[in-house]
Amino acid sequence: MYLWIKALHIMAVISWFAVLFYLPRLFVYHAENREKREFVSVVKIMEYKLHKFIGIPAFWGTVITGSLLIFMNPDLFKSGGWLHAKLLFVTFLIIYYIYTAVLRRKLEADQCDKSGKFFRMYNEIPTILMIIIVSLAVVKPF
Repeated sequence: MYLWIKALHIMAVISWFAVLFYLPRLFVYHAENREKREFVSVVKIMEYKLHKFIGIPAFWGTVITGSLLIFMNPDLFKSGGWLHAKLLFVTFLIIYYIYTAVLRRKLEADQCDKSGKFFRMYNEIPTILMIIIVSLAVVKPF
């Protein structure tokens, strides 16, 4: 059963990261084209559907399966500090995702004043966190 849950965890993580990479890119287009009402209305729909129908289920799938993996194998905490560090960076990723949802709601309500440049930089955060998290999980450096 453990390996099936691990497989589901990997699938959920991949789906969640698709959202983490693409939703802020949509924010760039949204912010840089505010004056184009028809375009922005389409982007708002894309942002909403991506977040609601892929992002939220993938997020919860990731959290639930990851928690189950730890619950089923608590000795992972004895294998070194890598898991503690990984969970710290996963926490940062969760905070990032929650703030992404806040930004999406502000953009939807036309109440966000962040620039395209801000969103271009913001879009790099999940890549950095992914590199750290995957490196910790695979290499287990400590």
